[in-house]
Amino acid sequence: MSKAVNHSDRHDADSHDLIRVLGARENNLKDVSVELPKRRLTVFTGVSGSGKSSLVFSTIAAESQRLINETYSTFVQGFMPSMGRPEVDRLEGLTTAIIVNQERMGANPRSTVGTATDANAMLRILFSRLGTPHIGSPNAYSFNVPSVTSSGAITVERGDKTIAKKATFNQLGGMCPRCEGMGRVNDFDMTALYDDALSLNEGAIKAPGYSMDGWYGRVFAGAGLPMDKPIGKFTKKELHTLLYQEPTKVKVEGVNLTYEGLIPKIQKSVLSKDIDALQPHVRAFVERAVVFQTCPDCEGTRLAPEARSSKIKGKNIADLCAMQINDLREWVRELDEPTVAPLLAGLQHLLDSFTDIGLGYLSLERPTGTLSGGESQRTKMIRHLGSSLTDVTYVFDEPTIGLHPHDIQRMNDLLIQLRDKGNTVLVVEHKPEAIAIADHVVDLGPGAGTGGGTICYEGTVDGLRKSDTVTGRHLDDRVHLKDDVRKPTGQLEVRGASTHNLQDVDVDIPEGVLTVVTGVAGSGKSSLIHGSVSPREGVVTIDQSAIRGSRRSNPATYTGLLDPIRKAFAKANGVKPALFSANSEGACPTCKGAGVIYTDLGIMDTVESTCEECGGKRFQAAVLEYRLGGKDISEVLSMPVAEAEAFFGAGEAKTPAAHKILDRLADVGLGYLTLGQPLTTLSGGERQRLKLATHMGEKGGVLVLDEPTTGLHLADVDNLLGLLDRLVDSGKTVIVIEHHQAVMAHADWIIDLGPGAGHDGGKIVFEGTPADLVADRSTLTAEHLADYVGA
Repeated sequence: MSKAVNHSDRHDADSHDLIRVLGARENNLKDVSVELPKRRLTVFTGVSGSGKSSLVFSTIAAESQRLINETYSTFVQGFMPSMGRPEVDRLEGLTTAIIVNQERMGANPRSTVGTATDANAMLRILFSRLGTPHIGSPNAYSFNVPSVTSSGAITVERGDKTIAKKATFNQLGGMCPRCEGMGRVNDFDMTALYDDALSLNEGAIKAPGYSMDGWYGRVFAGAGLPMDKPIGKFTKKELHTLLYQEPTKVKVEGVNLTYEGLIPKIQKSVLSKDIDALQPHVRAFVERAVVFQTCPDCEGTRLAPEARSSKIKGKNIADLCAMQINDLREWVRELDEPTVAPLLAGLQHLLDSFTDIGLGYLSLERPTGTLSGGESQRTKMIRHLGSSLTDVTYVFDEPTIGLHPHDIQRMNDLLIQLRDKGNTVLVVEHKPEAIAIADHVVDLGPGAGTGGGTICYEGTVDGLRKSDTVTGRHLDDRVHLKDDVRKPTGQLEVRGASTHNLQDVDVDIPEGVLTVVTGVAGSGKSSLIHGSVSPREGVVTIDQSAIRGSRRSNPATYTGLLDPIRKAFAKANGVKPALFSANSEGACPTCKGAGVIYTDLGIMDTVESTCEECGGKRFQAAVLEYRLGGKDISEVLSMPVAEAEAFFGAGEAKTPAAHKILDRLADVGLGYLTLGQPLTTLSGGERQRLKLATHMGEKGGVLVLDEPTTGLHLADVDNLLGLLDRLVDSGKTVIVIEHHQAVMAHADWIIDLGPGAGHDGGKIVFEGTPADLVADRSTLTAEHLADYVGA
């Protein structure tokens, strides 16, 4: 007899509504187990270095991505990086993870905001349907597609006859032929390219990498160039061969090779890449030898004349891409074309998303390489808002970075929108305004590095507020306005600043005090300070850009801390200091001091594995016999800054020079970093604080900081304010670009830009003390600061 079905019973398929993590030990996590509700918004809090990213990114998201990669065919997997399984006992209930982090979007010079978000593709289709005159398919409007023409014989079969006919084939692309869709052309300064008084053998070529000792010397000789004749005495033909020769086959010592002139070779190998992505010495050469200017043929639009001739309502596609997105969406809204209604609706939604997320001040032609980390993250987010995917896990890394309090509310609305579509949203965050919207909170800690890695609290936001955790205690912290502010000792004059959207700004920045420059995202803060103050002599700008260095660089090498440590080890053991360098004589011979072996698999990503010889310690076994204060050099490099500070501060290992640098690292809130941690693993905020620690010892001058609260826990913001005070008291002028109300409240002087973003900003809307700003209440910043201090 069949059993009656009870429809009120819950279906088994609906019972999997938790993501379970059991026994996570990635990085500093201490056997962490946690249950996260699906289709809810979970915020992860805790001090910097407490293990938030290790749990969210390195465990949950990493395993989800690894499992997805395994579903592809073996052929496709061959082109993907091989991912190791995270250190965790079990993970249950995972869904597809989409990571929206702050990594800058690719440094490809052909990538713009429009090409990265489908906006360009939609506009190209729109013009191919409505543009007059009609010039062709959507490709005719793409600056990444060149025009192609070919002609030749084709065979046509008619009945039993085959006839040869002459035919031509044309495909119109939108790429400007002169600049190849780059919008700018380059010219070479020949004096920076070669020294005409020297011969090739004497090293006349100044471009990096052109040594005549290796194959280059043989290839040049094989191309028939005189190697011992000064370049200034070359004939016209010889000079043309050296500089402009098209790729030509030459035989060198029985081997067939291709010779190409210097200029086309440098254009292909170096100038096709984004200048910021180049190695420092190559970048220096490009800045010295190459002059960039707007392409005179396309006037920087990147487009061929045909694409610019086709218009809708008097505007061509280049005009639309140059418009601010706020204005472009109004223009699109006024188009009433029933034939392309679905396309217009999709484009309208996309442009509305830009405005809702606070990026309406951008234009579609803006290169993605120029976006900040926060702008990149929000641009990636726009892609997902229009996605049809649901029941996926979105992982965000501090989405409020670079956002004014006014914009944080919009970001919160978007995160809730993603959740309400039926997605699981995991957010790593420090700002109380963003923590407030969580359905579930996981607080990690209690400290950083080895002092963290455990779950201190799980539950609701109200429960967190009442809990006695570091985050709970500081959640309602408010910095009060100062009773009295410092008096300036002078002023930095800025006159007629017009970088980007600045509207002929005049402002006096006081010296000898703490000045905070604020305003909504896109109001012109960075343009004012980086454009008019940073280039001046005596100004040190400390931002969050990547520290240029290899994967061998670490806090000890970057800050100069390793020198006194090496000398102390050498003195204590009576040997050479070079033995205690993993980049010199003391290096493990197998991994050459890297601690890992890099295996280059050609078409695939490079795979790294811990060196078996030294066990990742980077030094020869003999070097590890030498000790200082009972510890070998590898044990010292694996110490956190706070522990090393105590170690070098007293006892047998007392080293005042090392202790001084460690003191400064602890001062900027990096006590949890290990001395030997590769710089490539640091976050933007950590990189900025590391740079700050190295500049703190310098006397006088002007310090410019760009959002130093990035990645800082509420409890650490107090320490940062104390540090800023000490810097000002030591005689420095400190200028901070910041959105955090605690820093604004603590300032001696505030410069507020706005009133809006893009062309609606670029003006000074207030300058004065924080107390005056709160009393004035005339700007968005004033409103939010008044609410913050409870005025």
